[in-house]
Amino acid sequence: MQIIFFLLGMALLVAGAELLIRGASSLAKRFNIPEIVIGLTIVAFGTSLPELVVNIFASAKGLSGLAFGNIIGSNIFNILLILGISALINPLKVGKNTVWKEIPFSLFAAILLFILVNDRVTLGRPGNMLTRFDAMIFLFFFAAFIVYIFFITKAGMQDEGNYATYSALISVLFVISGLGLLFAGGKVSVNAAIKIAQMLGVSEKVIGLTIVAAGTSLPELATSAVASFKKKYDIAVGNIVGSNIFNIFLILGISGFISPLPYETAINTDMYVLLAATVLLFISMFTLKKRTIDRIEAGIMICAYIAYIVFQATRS
Repeated sequence: MQIIFFLLGMALLVAGAELLIRGASSLAKRFNIPEIVIGLTIVAFGTSLPELVVNIFASAKGLSGLAFGNIIGSNIFNILLILGISALINPLKVGKNTVWKEIPFSLFAAILLFILVNDRVTLGRPGNMLTRFDAMIFLFFFAAFIVYIFFITKAGMQDEGNYATYSALISVLFVISGLGLLFAGGKVSVNAAIKIAQMLGVSEKVIGLTIVAAGTSLPELATSAVASFKKKYDIAVGNIVGSNIFNIFLILGISGFISPLPYETAINTDMYVLLAATVLLFISMFTLKKRTIDRIEAGIMICAYIAYIVFQATRS
């Protein structure tokens, strides 16, 4: 029954994110906001909403292992599996801005997270913690990223989302319904994940790094896979890189601001995997075909994720 509840919660999260994106995109179009801005802000944020909702509930309940596991696991899932699957569908060509600015910024986000939560090493404190001050640093860099997005907005860039324009009333109803489904889905999925972890004797951290992380990344998977099939490569890659930046700077920023989160040193192993995955993504821009994730590189990414899951299965 708990597995059914968890799957139901994930379905509500995905449906809620979709409704919210559609409603917000429609309202934005009615105010003549450029399509590129809609895609890089509303759509990218929308695909990260499940992670946000899950982390809000986890933070409020003091489940720091689930909060960190969800974000770190989602980012690993995004790079290794989602980009891997997307590049298998079609090799992904990547723009210069993404190679030299957005991917390095995503790597910077992961490095900064590692530094700020490992207080014993960096500050000599007795315990590791994501403090409210750390959270404010994350939110500052998130604001800087949003400013960057608006500065790079150009006419003729990719068309994101292809969402229809609805009446103002329908758009508002979509937004309200989406938020309601996200709230319900987050509550149901977190409660079910906790009970599943307890029944299996697995820590909330491992559940967050695997099951919850994969479930909350379903919107990113759908968006990037469809974009790759339609050969909209910038969307496929930009959605993942942007979501990873959102996850760390915005979602962990909000989570840490709600409640300071204790950090387990054991999660550093997963942080190393995230850092390695991001570096692998950057290196893939210069191997085989330049600025392209080829099918061989996609296979390497998918195999790396399978190895990571096998490793997780051996953890207590």
